[in-house]
Amino acid sequence: MSDIEIAGQLDLRGVACPDNYVRTILALEELESGQVLKVTLEGKEAISEVPRSVKHNGHQILSAEYSGDCMLVLYIKKVD
Repeated sequence: MSDIEIAGQLDLRGVACPDNYVRTILALEELESGQVLKVTLEGKEAISEVPRSVKHNGHQILSAEYSGDCMLVLYIKKVD
């Protein structure tokens, strides 16, 4: 996603649910509306739950890049 300006990044590999979701939401709260957060997740639960929860809170997932079975990189646009 080289054409997207990243305002913040989180590497949450090894972080269990729901802590990875909580950290993602806290990081999004620090951004301005329209800015993008890059989040790296690991584990099947995180890959399924974090994107669903982020969308449920009204934010936009611009891209979801999978790496193998258990890693996902999300580009999340903050929406207020």
